[in-house]
Amino acid sequence: MRQSYTVTVPEEPPAAAFPFLKQEMRRKGSMSGSVLVSTFVGLLINQAKNSKSAQGLVGLKNLGNTCFMNSILQSLSNTHSLRDYCLHNSHRRDLNNNSRTNTALMEEFAKLIQTMWTSSSSEAVSPSEFKTQIQRYAPRFVGYNQQDAQEFLRFLLDGLHNEVNRVTVRPRGTVEDFDHLPDEEKGKKMWSKYLEREDSKIVDLFVGQLKSSLTCSHCGFCSTVFDPFWDLSLPIAKKGHGEVSLMDCVRLFTKEDVLDGDEKPTCYRCKARRRCTKKFTIQKFPKILVLHLKRFSEARRTSKLSTFVNFPMKDLDLREFASENSINAVYNLYAVSNHSGTTMGGHYTAYCRNPSSGEWYTFNDSRVTPMSSSQVRSSDAYVLFYELASSSRMTGLLTRSSPPPPRPLFHRDTPSSLLASPSPLFLSPHGWGAQWHCERYTFQRKTLKRLCYI
Repeated sequence: MRQSYTVTVPEEPPAAAFPFLKQEMRRKGSMSGSVLVSTFVGLLINQAKNSKSAQGLVGLKNLGNTCFMNSILQSLSNTHSLRDYCLHNSHRRDLNNNSRTNTALMEEFAKLIQTMWTSSSSEAVSPSEFKTQIQRYAPRFVGYNQQDAQEFLRFLLDGLHNEVNRVTVRPRGTVEDFDHLPDEEKGKKMWSKYLEREDSKIVDLFVGQLKSSLTCSHCGFCSTVFDPFWDLSLPIAKKGHGEVSLMDCVRLFTKEDVLDGDEKPTCYRCKARRRCTKKFTIQKFPKILVLHLKRFSEARRTSKLSTFVNFPMKDLDLREFASENSINAVYNLYAVSNHSGTTMGGHYTAYCRNPSSGEWYTFNDSRVTPMSSSQVRSSDAYVLFYELASSSRMTGLLTRSSPPPPRPLFHRDTPSSLLASPSPLFLSPHGWGAQWHCERYTFQRKTLKRLCYI
């Protein structure tokens, strides 16, 4: 690919900035003007091509209210395991082993990541071809209406997973009774059954497992069920002083709730609807933990919660929420998707920590600017991306002299919160569940369907 550079050459090249040039001038004593300019321009071009500042620090053009998409794409671009999966073209191996023909979304996503990490130009990239594929997969993203970033993330990860799923023929669903097993073993069995149908690099990175426990207050019967999760939607805790911590939100999500009145489930042992307690714990922690702050509450659909949530940049210790004793539940932050404004009109940006340099940057559509880590926390934080500390490359291993990411084998050019409410629960030997129905709400005078989680 041909690159053009505009270079302004001073009367005398800044030899102090280029020691090699200074030594060459001393050795030869004098150089012709044409040789001098040629050498100087060559040095500039070489410096531009090898500059680490261009690696991953490329903006994305706004195609028309697509800031929600750009914010998520930049966050995923700085997810180093996913980035390397694309740069190494490892995804093509999974695509080739897949009998399904529709693989365009993963291909376009990988090409976009490759362009963002290998471009020798800092000019913003257009994600138009990627947008064409995501709206084919999820028609709700057709057009140029503002959308919800967390909802877009869910659809995108689901689409990528489907195209690189290592399971090409899903087995028939069978009902197996694991209730006689201890909870830890039951959780492992349920996870294995999940992987029999859903197994991909996306699952390897983003999917964890929740344990749901429902206990009958009358007879003490306890039912447990284990479900995969791709992210956790956290309610924002309320406190008098207007600031809460992320741990407050996680505790609110996992706290024991009492199901009574119309919410009473039917106890399998009692054969009657009983008052029960419900509690969530985390059975399996994912490598990449996505935390969604529910700023758009169901009770206040026309407004947004702007509560400042104080979240840790590193060493987020979630061991107190583990189902079993876990020593591997400490996370480091590497990206934040922010939403500023209101439900009637807002804007998305991303704050990301570059996996090659460890420095933080603001990604505002086409503009990419350095930022201080002290600026990352704000009341606009909407989706938080954490990486498990044991797999993180951010913990003291990176400096500005870190080697660049591997170049791909193939290159295209080088060549709103969950608005849902549960129906009554039913308690049985096979666990408990709830059917969820979606609400609708208006965003910028356009109707946006909220995603159901089942």
